[in-house]
Formats: sequence, structure tokens, C-alpha cells
Amino acid sequence: MFPRTTALIFAVLAVSPRVSADDGLDFFEKKVRPLLSERCYECHSPAKKVKGGLRLDNRDGWVKGGDNGPAIVPGDPEKSLLVSAIRYKDKDLQMPEKRKLPDEEIAILEQWVKMGAPDPRTGNEVAAAKKQVGLSIEEGKKFWSYRPVQSVTPPAVKDGAWPRNDIDRFILAKIEAANLHPAPDATPEVLVRRLYYDLIGLPPSPEEMEAFVQGYSAPSNAQKALADAVDRLLASPRFGEAWGRHWLDVARFAESSGGGRTLLFKDAWRYRDYVIESFNADVPFDRFIREQLAGDLLPAATPAEERRLTTATGFLALGPTNYEEQDKQQLRFDVIDEQLDTIGKAFMGQTIGCARCHDHKFDPIPQRDYYAMAGILSSTRTLLSYKENVARWISAPLPGDPEVEAAMHGHEQKVSALEKQLAEAKAELAQLSKGLSLASDKPGRSIDPNDLPGIVIDDTAAKVVGEWKHSTSVGTFIGKGYLTDYNTGKGEKTVTFTPPIPQSGRYDVRLAYSYFADRADNVKVTVFHADGEDTVYVDETQVPPIEGRFVSLGKFRFEKDGAGYVLITNEGTTKFVTVDALQLLPESEATASEAGEDKANPKRTTVAKLVKKLDADLKKLGKEGPVRQTTMAVREGDAVTDTQIRIRGVQKQRGDTVPRGFLHVALTAEPVLPEYESGRREMADWIASPQNPLTARVFVNRVWTWLFGTGIVRTVDIFGTTGEKPSHPELLDYLARRFVEEGWSVKRLIREIVLSRTWQEAVTKSPAADLENRLFLHANRRRLDAEQLRDTILAVSGQLKLDYLGLNIAGAGDIDANNFSAQNIEYSYVFADTRRSVYTPAFRNKRLELFEAFDFGDINSTVGQRNVSTVAPQALYLLNHPFVVEQSQAAAERTLTNPGSNDDRIVADFRRTLGRAPSTRELDTCRRFLGNEPSLENWAELQQMLFACLDFRYVE
Repeated sequence: MFPRTTALIFAVLAVSPRVSADDGLDFFEKKVRPLLSERCYECHSPAKKVKGGLRLDNRDGWVKGGDNGPAIVPGDPEKSLLVSAIRYKDKDLQMPEKRKLPDEEIAILEQWVKMGAPDPRTGNEVAAAKKQVGLSIEEGKKFWSYRPVQSVTPPAVKDGAWPRNDIDRFILAKIEAANLHPAPDATPEVLVRRLYYDLIGLPPSPEEMEAFVQGYSAPSNAQKALADAVDRLLASPRFGEAWGRHWLDVARFAESSGGGRTLLFKDAWRYRDYVIESFNADVPFDRFIREQLAGDLLPAATPAEERRLTTATGFLALGPTNYEEQDKQQLRFDVIDEQLDTIGKAFMGQTIGCARCHDHKFDPIPQRDYYAMAGILSSTRTLLSYKENVARWISAPLPGDPEVEAAMHGHEQKVSALEKQLAEAKAELAQLSKGLSLASDKPGRSIDPNDLPGIVIDDTAAKVVGEWKHSTSVGTFIGKGYLTDYNTGKGEKTVTFTPPIPQSGRYDVRLAYSYFADRADNVKVTVFHADGEDTVYVDETQVPPIEGRFVSLGKFRFEKDGAGYVLITNEGTTKFVTVDALQLLPESEATASEAGEDKANPKRTTVAKLVKKLDADLKKLGKEGPVRQTTMAVREGDAVTDTQIRIRGVQKQRGDTVPRGFLHVALTAEPVLPEYESGRREMADWIASPQNPLTARVFVNRVWTWLFGTGIVRTVDIFGTTGEKPSHPELLDYLARRFVEEGWSVKRLIREIVLSRTWQEAVTKSPAADLENRLFLHANRRRLDAEQLRDTILAVSGQLKLDYLGLNIAGAGDIDANNFSAQNIEYSYVFADTRRSVYTPAFRNKRLELFEAFDFGDINSTVGQRNVSTVAPQALYLLNHPFVVEQSQAAAERTLTNPGSNDDRIVADFRRTLGRAPSTRELDTCRRFLGNEPSLENWAELQQMLFACLDFRYVE
């Protein structure tokens, strides 16, 4: 922070974040209600029993509380008995009694209480199902947003000279009806700055501004100058970067999964690039919808088009997902719910997710319609596997051009041949190793742990949780026997080895077990080491590859006297789990032992060396050969089936089977879905249909919002009954119909709006008759969004790089979801690039500080319009943050390269930073601040003050 800058005093209002009623109820219906139903109703609802006098099946129950008083203090988790009980901190107050809830479920209830515990339940919800209280479908079809888009004729106006196009006639008619007058036109200096930020998200250079002002100054040429500038900016690649960023907010785009064990979406950048290129190419919006929902099902004429269409379906895969959820079917339906919620809000402004547990409380969306659409997505595969401990998304291989495919094919053949040789050699080694550890009906031979090299811990020295039994029924074992879980108590038994580490370094960690055909093939072993934790799955049906006794879990770094340990669990297994001993060998000794000779069995030694060589050759080939590109995507499911209603949203509580389909309130005829496909293609066609009353209305309203700062419908993501009605319903329908008739062209829509006189109005004070400017009497003064602020600072300093598209996260290689270190890239990431902010990594857990301060969108859900706050950290960021200080220094160095007097440099600084010349008073103040011989530091301080002033942050 510059010392003289601290003399500036900012008066700011700190505003506490508040949760809207709609957001709170949405969170309750999607997250809290299913959790309470599955975990709590068994002991706290009259349908089963009411322990401790506490009911949790309705709001009155937790407000009244049980024997210990009210269960929840809304807004204060620390004072809420319910939160205390689920945390298991008080041994006398623990709920549920049988087992502690998973951390992610505890976090949901904590967040709910912190939000004020919004809860719409009244009466006994468990005892009897309630009929729908929202609109029926018949009633819903009469609501404005569900009625067909009307063909509207622009109204007549009294002042026929004011409108420049039909949009102005709709606006002026409302203004005249209120006996008011529109604001005057904005000056060309204001207009060009507004235009550049609205269309490309960057400020005009002083040269661009001067050229526009000169062209606009001739009254007969003003609109042509504006139209030419609009066309030039729409054709710029910068346009797609700015408007693609708008859509990425709607698509809840992120580059990590979020949550405690966040996982990096290494290929998410491809979807971002797809969006940017789509806006630059003016892909018709109906086609844009179809590509994102069903791109993998659409025909592709070239490999490039197939890559593009496959990448587009990343829209369905990018949501916040708890990949660690152990109930994989619950995870599957949680993913489907998130997809439905996003599809509903993004394209149609509908809160479909609210109908997961019951008929929608307000809108004409019955629960059957929710599960009709869920059936389409349940016939779609989003997760790679439902068996892994930590699930994975699908990384779809992308086709290359012919020459690339030829190279890839040759490489893949070499890899396949080598993999076959390696598999055969491993099988032979296993066969040769069988004699080292044979199963037997007689007590086996013990090997003294002291006779083995390295650090060896027998099972008798391990910490055991649950009932394990000692056994000696193998040919050889270490110590006095080995442990077996006896194939019981799955998920309740663990064995923990805590090795003493005499010297810091890397060790080969080896596990000894008793192999046999009835053993589990997926024993989960977690190694906690100095660099984090890694999970390995051991197949105990196979002969241990090292001397018939040990399997290597990998080489890891441990600190002397550190807290490293190895944990084995029987969680997720269905057969016997055995544990014999743990061995740690220093890496150098392990390497030497791997190369050692087995004199009793020379053939085994030869085969072991071959296995090692083939393994090394395979790894080398993998590094040297061409790598097939992949992208996050979805694909058709293994089976196409209708799905069942989940009672109260709980996956295991099944109701009636519902045929796949869509929302009846927005249907003109019953859909016919194919038996051989999921129905995503047909769902996309329905959403993108001109007959759908919602889609075109919702999108043109989004475009209007992004250009004016407020929408014709201000609740941009909610077009249901809880949203606001349009201020100009006829204009909304006019724009929606024209949008469709013009081929769903986004650029044409933007051009028509920007060339209206309404968009070109000046910012003025609202009259008492229209304080909220719902008539669009004047332009709204708008703060730059987070990306525009950062990009402008970099543009002013001369540091902005305009590299177009491409990978943006250093070190984003292939990620193993079962590897704890996978999250390290996000948590340790340093935001050092100076590309446009649309390319700045959008992690869910770690965010660029400037984005955090200036209301970057919530990337966990659809955001059509960002919150705009005024809080103290914003001013403090601009005054103190190293990024602003560094860029101020760079801008000052740039200033000093300009010839001319100090006054000339001050004027140039103002034009470049604020888009205008300084006033006489401002120029005089700057002169006094700089003095006669200003230093580089003085110029840097002046620049930082310009960055911190209101005129920099706001556009007129």
C-alpha cells in the first residue's frame, strides 16, 4: 500500500449477505427435506415414533422442541441443539443414535440453520400426502409465462419522432401513458464506453473513443457511426469472451467439483471454449440448446464437428457433485436432480428441482412431471462407474483429424500389444509365486517379523476396530497369524498400522495378506503420508506379487517421528478381507530387493525382471506417444427405462413408475420418445421449439438484462408464479417472436436492442412516479462486474494478454479421483496469469480474491444476474491488494513513456482509465498531488487513486 494513498477516506456501507425466501425454500426442498425424511423421521415423527418429545416432520415440531427445549435457533448453528447433537461433540446428546451422519449431511443441516432454517412444512407431513397446493396444469396454462407467445403490433405513440425502432415504441407508449418523458440521449463519450463494455467487456482505447466521437458528432452520421461500431464489436473475438462469460454463469461453469475433497475438472476449459466460439460464430440459440443437451446424439460431418458436439454436453456434467457419496444410486439421483434444476432455470426459468419430493408448492409442475424428465436423464450416463469408492465423471475421447487418427491408431496398437505381454507375464509370475504361500487346512508356518528387512509391523501390533478373528490356515504367514473380518460387519471394521519412522525419506509401503479365491478383490487401503493421502484397492484373490507375501501400495514420503499411518477397511467389500502385516522399506533398499535373485526359483526371478521391464516400457511408451484428447461429457445409459417416483425424494422409497416425458404445462401434444434412446434429443427439441412458451422469452429477457442492468422480468431465472411479472409484456413477446423469426440469432437481437433509442438514453434521476425505473425512462448507472474490473486494470497497465482460447490451468494432468493429492492443484494454485478473466480458473473452493470481493457469480447454480453489493472489502482491495499496487506501478511506467508535459500525462491517464478528460478542478488537484518533479511512485499513487475512484468502477 502506498503511504500517501492512505490519506484517502472511504465511507462505505457493510451489507450482510442475506438469503432470499425463494433460495431458502429451494435449498430446503432439494437438500434438507430428503435428509430429514431419510435420517430423522424414523425416531422423530408420529408415523413411527417420537423420541424425547421432538418432532422433525414439521416446522412447529422443532420450534416447540422436545424434552430439552427448542431444537433450532434460526441463524445460529452454535446455539442449536439439533446441530450440537449431529456433531457428536456431547456424548450425552448424539443423533442419530446408531451412527454419526456423514460430514456432507452435517454441513447441509448447518447451512440450513445458518440460513434461518426456512421450512414450509405445516401439520403432519408424514401421516398423509397432501394434494398439490400450487397451480394445476389447467390453471397454469392461463398464467402469463405459460401462455403461447403472442404476435404483437408495436403501439402508436404521440411523439413519433422519438423512436428509432419498434422497441422504442413499446417503451415510449408506457412512458406517455404515465405522463412522463424519456431521458435525453447520452453523450458520444458516454455512449462509446457503454457500448464497449456491454459488447466486449473492455474499455475503448483513447484512439477508439476519439474516432467514434468524431464520427458521431455529425447529426446526420451519428446512427451510422454507432451501427458501424456495433457491427465491428460483434465481429470481434472479444465479443464471444464477454458474452460467453454471461452464459457460463447460467451454466454454473466451474473447473472443480467443490466440497471438502474437491476434484479438478481438467477438461472443463473445452466447454468454456465451446461457449465462446459459439457466441462468436452466432450459433442459433435453438441449435445451442440442442448441442448442450444432446450433442452426442446429433450427426457430425467432420471430426472437428464431432469434437464440438461431444464437448457441448459438458453442460450436463459440470455441476457441483459429491463424488465421495457411498450410496451410488443416491449419488446418481442427486446428479439427475442437479441437472434438472439447471436445465429448468437456464433454459425455461423454472424451478423444476422443487418437485423432487412432492408436487411443486407454487407452480404447475406435478411430481410426475419431474420424474418423467428424470427418466430421460436416468437413461443417460453422467458418472463413469457406480462401483468406485470415489466416483468419476466421463472423460470422453475426442476424434482427431485423419493424420492424427493414423498416428493414434499405430500408438494404441503398440500399447495394446505391450499390455497383453505384461498381463501374460504377471499371470506367469503369480503362478510361479503360488508355492510361496499355499492355503492349507493345517496350521501354517510362521515367519518371524525380525527376519524381514525394513520396518515390519505384525497385525498383533495394529490398532483394530470391530471384531476381527485370528487365523493360521495358510502355508506361511508373518508372526502368529493373520486377521480376517470373517466376511461380517461390512463398513464397521478397520485395521490401522502406525509405523515408527526412524529417518525422513521415501519408503516403499507393502501390505501382507492371505490370498484365496473367496477373498475380496477391492480391499480399500489408505496411506496417510507427508504429502497427503492416497487410496489403493488390493485384490486379495491374487497371489501377492512380492515373494508371495507382499503387495506394494506405492512409494511415499514420511517424516521422522511423523504422524503417518496406513488404514485398511472392509467397507464396500462382499467377501473375506485379510490383513497380515505391514512392511516399509527405504526406497533404495526396495529398488535393490526388486532386482534381487531368487536362487531357489531362478525362473521366477527371470519372469519378475520381465514384468518390471515391460511395466517400465509401457510407462515410457505412454509418455512418449501421442495423447488422445478428452472432454467432460455424457453418453447414453446402458438401458433406456422409465423411472419411479421417489417418495419425499428419497432414492430407496419407490412409488409409481412414470413414463419419460416433459412438463405438461408447456406441452401442446404428448411426446413420443424412442425406445432405443434416452429421449434427450426429443427433450432438447421440445425446449428449443418455437411453440415452447418459455424458452425464447427467458433468453431475450436475459439479453435485455445484460444490456440494461435489469430485466423486463426482473427475476431472470424464475418465470414461475413466485417470480415478478414483466413490466412490458407486449415488448417481451415482440422480442421473443422476432428472435425466433430471425433464426434465433443472438447477434441480431443484441444489435436491434443496442440501436434502440432506449438503450442510448442518458443516466438521469428517477422521478417519484417511477423510482425503480421500471419504465426505462433513463439508462441505469451500472458497476463493472468482477471480470470487467480486472480486465480494465490490466488493459490500463498494458499487461493484458489477449491469447484466445486454450488450456488455462498449469499442471492440469490426468486426475485420479481416489488420490487425495488431486485437490492440491486447486488449494495451492497461484493466480498469476494476465489473460482475460474469462480464462481465470473458476475453482469452486478457491477463488481469485478480486472475484470474491466484487460479486463473482455463484458457480454452484444458475445465475442469470449477479448480486451487486457495496461492502468495505471492495475499497480495501483497491487500496491495498498487491495486484492493484503492481498494476498501478506498470501503468505509471507506461505513462512516463508518453512524451509531453505532466498535464498531458494526467489527461492521458484519465482518458485511458476513466474514458474522459479530467475536470479543471481534478486537473488542479492532480498537479498539487504530483508536485513539480513527480517520481515514478507519485505517478503510481495517482494511478491507484484513479483505480479506486467511483468513476472507474461504474459505467454511465
